[in-house]
Parts: sequence; structure tokens; C-alpha cells
Amino acid sequence: MPDGGYVYILSSKGKRLYAGVTSQLLLRVTEHKKRTHPDSFTARYDIDSLVYFEVFALISEAIARESAIKSMRRLDKIKLIVASNPTWRDLSEDWNKPMAPFDPAKLRPPTTF
Repeated sequence: MPDGGYVYILSSKGKRLYAGVTSQLLLRVTEHKKRTHPDSFTARYDIDSLVYFEVFALISEAIARESAIKSMRRLDKIKLIVASNPTWRDLSEDWNKPMAPFDPAKLRPPTTF
């Protein structure tokens, strides 16, 4: 996504939140998890669980959305997260793990009316 971007929300185990924007989500989340910037807010408060993200065709759209999210009340941010991730699962936990091979036998046949 050369011109696009992502807006994301990270959470700590205690549900402290951080919203950010990036053009490379995997790299940026990895930096948070590795505490690449040890004096940063996310490193100081162990905020490294990706609980929400959105994808945008243009980085300018992602930046505008990040600004809107950052201006939301905490409760509205929580509602945003819970709407798509009710268990607050770390959405990055399966990245870089091997995937099971595709099994066409597990596909459901199309329904006809």
C-alpha cells in the first residue's frame, strides 16, 4: 500500500489505549511490541496489543481518521473496538505464523434459491 495508510488502536492489559497512524501496520506494531522507542508512551505503559485498525487508500485519509479517533471520548473508542473485536483479542497475534493449507473440501457449496 504505497500511498495508503492505517489507523490503529493498541491496548494494554489494563485497557489503556493508544491511537496511531502508519503506512506500514505490521512494521509499526512490531516496533511497539519490541519497544523500539523505550521512552515512548506505549513502551512506558506496556501498550502493545493491536485491538482495532482501519485501512485507507490515502495516508491523508488515515491521518484525518486518527485525528477524529483521538478526539473521541474514551467510551466511544471502547465502543469502536468492541463493535469489531468484542474480546479485545490481539489482532496481530497470528501474524507471521504458518497457515493451514487451503482445503477446498471445507468450502460450502453455493446455496440455490
